[in-house]
Amino acid sequence: MPRILTVDDSRAIRSIIAKGLKERKLEVFESEQGKEGLACLEECKFDLVLLDVTMPVLDGPGMLAKMREHGDQTPVIMLTSESKRSIVAGAMKLGIADYILKPFKNEELHAKVAKALNLPPPASVAATVAIPAAEKPPAAAVEGGAAAAVAGRQFVDVLVIDDMENVFKKLRSLLPAHLTMNQSVSAHSALSVCRERVYRLILIDSDIPDVNSTVLMRQIRTLQPQAACLALSLRGAGDAEGAAREAGFDGVLFKPFDPSQLEDVVAQYFTNQELVTVDDELLLVGPFTGRQDRMDRYFQRVGGVMDKLMEQIAAACFDRAIVDLSQVPPRPDRTPKLVVALESKAKSMGLELRLIGSAETKKVLTAFSDTAQVPFYATVGEARAA
Repeated sequence: MPRILTVDDSRAIRSIIAKGLKERKLEVFESEQGKEGLACLEECKFDLVLLDVTMPVLDGPGMLAKMREHGDQTPVIMLTSESKRSIVAGAMKLGIADYILKPFKNEELHAKVAKALNLPPPASVAATVAIPAAEKPPAAAVEGGAAAAVAGRQFVDVLVIDDMENVFKKLRSLLPAHLTMNQSVSAHSALSVCRERVYRLILIDSDIPDVNSTVLMRQIRTLQPQAACLALSLRGAGDAEGAAREAGFDGVLFKPFDPSQLEDVVAQYFTNQELVTVDDELLLVGPFTGRQDRMDRYFQRVGGVMDKLMEQIAAACFDRAIVDLSQVPPRPDRTPKLVVALESKAKSMGLELRLIGSAETKKVLTAFSDTAQVPFYATVGEARAA
């Protein structure tokens, strides 16, 4: 039976990982930080290490460096939040099998673990892998150091598939510089790079000569099941978004590009993990940093991220969810709606909801009958001790 060591200072994350992997008949051991992890490696032989990036005493990159210094070549999958993703580039030089972004889906983690251990993939993943390997991909435009090669693979944020090269140039000028990008001008080159690299977001032009973009998207999904696929479409082309979603795309990005829409895309696919920080049953919501006319989008994103994280808390067998709203704008038109949605989700998962926030936030919530009775505290200590 393969042995896996998970090293993470979050008990909730360790519990989620252990529960899922044990169901797959894998033996799982746990450590809270890097020094404990190194001690476990000295005592036992493991087949794989799941290593968090940010931990007290000794963090993930520090533990990985010491492993390699001691000649320990145990395969490592790093777990990181979006905000710490740049650290992965350095870890790649020390040799990691893969990495995964928090919050993650169990299916995604299990697929990566199976690949690292040379085990059959989970049934849900195996059913989607059908396209045989092809020749080595042609050279593509790559930006940024985070796409360093590891075991023949590269990790890249965005793939742009469009026969007009200016589309890639324009997107490169509008997207944040830290996002890494590839360009493909044909279906053939797109499929080739998708066999060799790992992408987070794939943009596919809806009008490529002699190419059925929907068929191409479906082929790409078999190779990149973790990636989101958006259609690139002209404005005014009927109900482009409805047609794209019906075909199986995750949405549409309109040409010519609107900076406001690009801001939404970046927020949705590359910064969701920064919105909420998780510490066991505590969820700390990050501040709003955009323009005032983007406030509604901020609350929508928070609600979407919190929905998934509450499921993780319940899966880890916590009986409560403590949500820190201290940095959330106390908006009478938005904050109560968010709390109503949080309470509904908590009840559906069998969790008790406790809130933390400022006196102003409490005043806003107590003014509404639907939120007035939700337990509210000034500090994390009070919420946990109640």
